[in-house]
This record gives sequence, C-alpha cells and structure tokens, in this order.
Amino acid sequence: MYDVVVIGGGNAALCAAITAREEGASVLLLEAAPKEWRGGNSQHTRNLRCMHNQPQDVLIDAYPEEEYWQDLLKVTGGKTNEHLARLVIRSTETCREWMKKHGVNFQPPLSGALHVARTNAFFMGGGKALVNAYFRSAQNLGVVVKYETKIKELDLKDGKFIAAIGEDGTRYEGKSCVLAAGGFESNREWLREAWGQNESGEWPADNFIIRGTRFNQGNLLKFMLDQGVDAIGDPSQSHCVAVDARAPLYDGGICTRIDCVSLGIVVNNQAKRFYDEGEDFWPKRYAIWGRLVAKQPQQIGYSIIDSKSVGRFMPPVFEGVKANSIRELAEKINLDPDQFEQTVREFNQACVKGEFNHTVLDNCHTENLSPAKTHWAVPLDTPPFYSYALRPGITFTYLGLKVEDDAAVRFNNIPSPNLYVAGEMMAGNVLGQGYTAGVGMSIGTTFGRIAGKNAARSALSQSALIQGAM
Repeated sequence: MYDVVVIGGGNAALCAAITAREEGASVLLLEAAPKEWRGGNSQHTRNLRCMHNQPQDVLIDAYPEEEYWQDLLKVTGGKTNEHLARLVIRSTETCREWMKKHGVNFQPPLSGALHVARTNAFFMGGGKALVNAYFRSAQNLGVVVKYETKIKELDLKDGKFIAAIGEDGTRYEGKSCVLAAGGFESNREWLREAWGQNESGEWPADNFIIRGTRFNQGNLLKFMLDQGVDAIGDPSQSHCVAVDARAPLYDGGICTRIDCVSLGIVVNNQAKRFYDEGEDFWPKRYAIWGRLVAKQPQQIGYSIIDSKSVGRFMPPVFEGVKANSIRELAEKINLDPDQFEQTVREFNQACVKGEFNHTVLDNCHTENLSPAKTHWAVPLDTPPFYSYALRPGITFTYLGLKVEDDAAVRFNNIPSPNLYVAGEMMAGNVLGQGYTAGVGMSIGTTFGRIAGKNAARSALSQSALIQGAM
C-alpha cells in the first residue's frame, strides 16, 4: 500500500505527486495515457500567469495582486470564488522557484501582439518540456509511475478513500488520494448532453475540435458526481477558443489557434459579423471566441484580414485562403458574395480614423455599427485579403468538484479526511466562465501542491497513529 495515490498525469497531478514525496510520503501516480502521450493537456501549455510586485527575471515591470484579480474578475463575469482565486494569485508570486528546482526552465516571453511580457512566464520548450521535467524529478524522488492505467471507480467508505479500481479490476490501495484526472472535454457524448441542441436542431458539440488530449473522458469525474460529491460549475462552460477549422480532432494544441481575430473582422456562414473583435487585448478575449463560434449556424466562422495585418500576429500552422478582392474571397470560402461585400463595406464606412497601434488599446473604433468594434478598427481595403475558417476548440471543461483552500473533496460540505482534488477537476471554483492566458496552469500548480501536501500529511498521520497503537 502506498501513502498517496495520485490519479492523473498532467501538471496538477505531477505537482501533487512531487510535493507529497517531498513531504516524505510514498507515492504512486496512475496515468491513463501511454508514456508517449503522457501529460494530459499540460503538454500543450506554454506559460504561467504570475503575480509580481516588481520585475522578476523573465517578467518585466509589475503585475500586482489586485490587477491580476481584476483581470480574472472581468473574464469570469464574477463567476469565481474570490478567496480561492486570490489564493491562486498569491501563490504564483513564489511558485516558480519550486518549479525551477524540479527542472522547469523559463524564457523571456513573446512580445508584440500577445501582450504577455509583463504577466506571463513562458516555459522553455513549452508544456512538453515542463511535463518531461516533472516526470524526471518525480521518478528521481522515488514516485512510482504506471502508464496506460485507466481508473473506472474508487472504493469509498463514508467519504474516505480506500482504493482506486482500474478498468481491469486491479485495486490500488492508498492511505490518501489526489484526483487530478482532467475534465470531460474528450467525451463527445457528454459534450452533446451538456450543450444540447440549438434552435436549428443541430448538436453544436458534433462540430467541436478537442485541442488537447483524447484521454480526458471524464470517467472519474462522472463517478464522483454519481457518488453525490459537492460539485460546482456549468457543464457547458469551458476553455473554448476559436481554432483553425482544418485542425486535427485531438492534440492540435496551440499551433491551431487563430490569433488575427482582433486585427480584422469575423463573420459567420451568412457573411455577417456577430461580436466585437476589438473588445480587449487578445490574451484576455481569445477564450471567448470558441463559444461565440459554437453559437453560430453550423458552428463555423471566418476571420478576415487584409495585408496590413500580416506580420502583426502569431502565424498559424496552416496558411489562410488568399484573394485579391473581397468578392473573390467570398467565392473561395463559399459565402454569399453580395452579403459579404455589404458587410465589409459597412464596416469600412463605420471605421473612425485614429492612431492604430495593436500593442495598446488604441482609438481606432467604429461608430453607428452593430456590433461595434471597440479597438483596432481599420478598413479592410488593402489586398490581398485572407480568410481563416474557425471552429470551436475545447481545451478543458469547468464542471468539477467543489473545494475550499485545503483542496479536500467534500460531501454535503464535509471534507473527506484523505481524498483531495486538483487541476481541471476543480478549476471551476475559480473559472466559472471565461479565461485569461496562463491561469489554468496557475490553478493546477497551486492546488496540485496543496493537494499533495495535505494528502501526504493525512497519510503520514495515519501511519503515526497506527505505529503509536502498536
């Protein structure tokens, strides 16, 4: 029997396993994926949003707690637990030293259109390098890792963890357990159930692309919900971004994201705009566009730019459709040419001339146009023109287990004495809706370490009681 059983193999699970081992506990980590696909969605991440009151190595200027909190409050629309959110925010000021200790290296962040040089610390080599570093550190510390081990259920008694049970019936007993097995974003049937049908009789989830791992089926999450665990979050809410419609069904990751939305216009398949493309900086708004596209007919949109925008955004992996006129572009992407020309003409006429600057919230906006474009509104008048077809890309879901700052799983508001949760399985406590770049890793790192520490202490206190009784 191990002191701590950790279920999952991503950032939160690894932080929990390493921390529990540092506390002196024996640790078994169970990863559903094979070794080559280990790491869950964390392998596709790039950075961590960090609070800091002054410049810190790769972070410039300052990003104080209150500004971080206001950014989070804005994107969630108030659907967040302020106490837990601030706990996460404060932990990001100091966690990078711990991360470095376990092999994670940081690089100066990208500048320009991403606007994250001040707020986010980038991993050298991306999420894959982070995952590999953590696995090396965990195994060097003596954490036992088992791959291709899918857990179908837990043996629980009055809210207490007894054992994890694999699909093949194998029991993995432990004195405590950390659940960090991700959400249900790869489970198409559950997504269909969560999103339902729209007014046209379509099932929007059928057109979703899964940006990350195919292994997050939500089996353990569903089991816990069926056990009557305290839950939080709307099953239809998720980190949902607009990705290239040509992206693979799974594991396309960051390179399939389309980052030129704020520099042009976005239309649906009726060639009509449907939202303010320039509402705010892209890292604060990119995660709303998947949901916006999901609500459009046939769950598709088209990001349209002209040649003035080329070089001002992260180029996607696939080239856009190119044309020398708006009408030719419409014909190439199968939109009604007359309506498309009208949409572009009305947008161009509504643009108020200002000082364009894609690195600040500039004064280029539209007037007497609905929906408005608040910033970076410049006429689409310089060929060639480009189009990128968009689909909703699900990263992770927000339905999860309700927690307090001890990361303990709760039943009727009573904390389990030895069962804890971290990562996507509880992110909905902080993210009721919306997203801002890097905060998912902030939540996973913070609560992974809390869960690991408390799981270890629970297990070791049980051992001490047993030894004292002998």
